[in-house]
Amino acid sequence: MKKIFPECSRRNFLKTIGIAGAGSICNPFSSLAEPTDLKAAMPTRPFGKTGIDVPIIGFGTSLDISLSTLLLKQAVKLGVTYWDTATSYMGGRSEKGIGKYFGKFPEDRKKIFLVTKSNAWTLNGMTRDLEKSLERMKTDYIDLFFAHGIKKKGSLDDDLKEWAEKTKKEGKIRSFGFSTHNNMEECLLKASSLSWIDGIMFSYNFRLMHNKNMKKAVDACAKSGIGLTAMKTQGGGQIGAGTEAELKLAGHFLKKGYTEFQAKLKAVLENPHISSICSEMPNTTILMSNVAAALDKTKLSDRDRNELRQYAVKTSSNYCAGCSSICESAVRNRAPVGDVMRYLMYCRSYKERGRAVDGFKKIPEKIRMQLTELNYEEAEQKCPRELAIGKLMREAVQELG
Repeated sequence: MKKIFPECSRRNFLKTIGIAGAGSICNPFSSLAEPTDLKAAMPTRPFGKTGIDVPIIGFGTSLDISLSTLLLKQAVKLGVTYWDTATSYMGGRSEKGIGKYFGKFPEDRKKIFLVTKSNAWTLNGMTRDLEKSLERMKTDYIDLFFAHGIKKKGSLDDDLKEWAEKTKKEGKIRSFGFSTHNNMEECLLKASSLSWIDGIMFSYNFRLMHNKNMKKAVDACAKSGIGLTAMKTQGGGQIGAGTEAELKLAGHFLKKGYTEFQAKLKAVLENPHISSICSEMPNTTILMSNVAAALDKTKLSDRDRNELRQYAVKTSSNYCAGCSSICESAVRNRAPVGDVMRYLMYCRSYKERGRAVDGFKKIPEKIRMQLTELNYEEAEQKCPRELAIGKLMREAVQELG
């Protein structure tokens, strides 16, 4: 593989990232090859039946992009030209930041595979959100528009199909699909039978990829020509894993020259059905780390994969897999367990308490008030991962309420 870090070796550079986190490191940009070379080197994959190739690393912008014009420019130079946002991200500042960027660098719009989402839940609301997105981002079209946070297959109905087809004909969107955090396998399987779904973004990581139902759903979508974007690829959960297990995993991969975070990306990208990974990259350190993982040709060994699987098994009860139909039906749908679990993940694994609190506040107050009063015994008995659901719901009310 061509060296892209001549002033600090690949091994030392990646180790430094793993140790320093978002802290200062040797300046990688002073030693990079020309941006055009790096862009050409960024691997791409077909995005389903759309006829478009996308980079295998996508830029997740659920952050205040209005402050990150230089970061976006660096992403373009490195070939990270799949940009994902949503109408709701940062109260609209994410989309406005992208619009600010396109206003400054209009020639870059044609390079970007631009994705945004609406969680309006009504067709008129989606139309309003789309118009708002176009205005904010200073663009005439969206490459891929998602209905955000689909939770059940019944939401993929004829009305949504008609809206998607009409909006495509108008030229405002080029492709349509949905994102999903909950009951993902059944949503993916349903989508695989629908000709009007072009793309799906879903949680997919070393914890979920071996599940037989997930394998079946991913294979079915790939066979149908649906472009698949993986999110939540680090597999961070609602409970911190044991320090010994974490250190063991990190130590194993650092000896091989990359961090455990990069190893988790590699594990996802080993599935050729995954077109791209959507990764939130709030700083150049994480951007460079992800790009290095994408460019690196080293394959995970059988032992590497086994280390990840063992870690997943040991920490299984720390992670909600999103099968919320099981636990929520057990509490007679009186608590949005899947959503609360996701907000806990944002707070505890992502260290984004503000985002978690904002999401939690959107749950109607009446429902929030009863979260600590419900009996979760049946839900815990049925939970495939044996999560302490009742305890986690009470902790969520304390930490996020």
